[in-house]
Amino acid sequence: MNTEVNVRPFYRKISFIVISSLLVAFMIYHTVMSVIAPARKLKEIHEKYGFVQNQKNPVDERIFSDSAFISLMREKAYFQSRVAMAGTDSIYMTINLADSTVNLEISGVVVHTTDIKKQHISSILSKDEYSVLNMLSAPLVIERDYSTIMKEPLMIKMAPKDTSEYQPDIIPDTADFEPVNFILVMDNSINIYVYQEEKLKFGDGFRRFVFDLRDRLKYTAASLARTASFRVPDYRPFIKIRLSRADAKRIYRALPYHGQVGLYR
Repeated sequence: MNTEVNVRPFYRKISFIVISSLLVAFMIYHTVMSVIAPARKLKEIHEKYGFVQNQKNPVDERIFSDSAFISLMREKAYFQSRVAMAGTDSIYMTINLADSTVNLEISGVVVHTTDIKKQHISSILSKDEYSVLNMLSAPLVIERDYSTIMKEPLMIKMAPKDTSEYQPDIIPDTADFEPVNFILVMDNSINIYVYQEEKLKFGDGFRRFVFDLRDRLKYTAASLARTASFRVPDYRPFIKIRLSRADAKRIYRALPYHGQVGLYR
């Protein structure tokens, strides 16, 4: 009887050690796969948008590291994307990270501009610049978005029986009191994060933290699922900017569903 009692804690200890070891091994494996993910994404961009050497007329690839050439490539890519978007009859957004500005445009005409207060971009967008700029030469298309405010505010009204019961709309937009943060998921796997810069009332900073945390948890869950199935996590390059609340709300609601974005990096 005493032997049986002594054996049970031993097996529990062994089970705990085995489970703990498996969890540690999985986390190490997940960390390694997560480190590989950005490099794999950069390789995908290079394979899709990189320079293809012409054997009959070879080009010295050292030109791709020349600062003057890269500067011209930036201008070319930006103008190509703007020209393509100007051909539509829809409003679109351009982000100029060099000038720290965001613009709303229609048919090539800027209808609204605002300053970027802070910006942070994924490091891989600064590598293999020829391939990245080739990717940015076409407009980025919004696949879906997530926001702390409604895209189109709704108002439920009861129809008056006659003109004596009519009252004008005096209900304020609730977004005037809610923090404005949103994420644009683009078709080329880039995520654009727009955050309200001001903390106008108590809790605005915490709400931004919670909004960002939800996105991180969603990404982590998807990443763990891919790792568990022995696949490299899907890395999405990001651009994070902060704007004033009024401009962030105006831009988010002005952009159409599946709208377009041009980027100058």
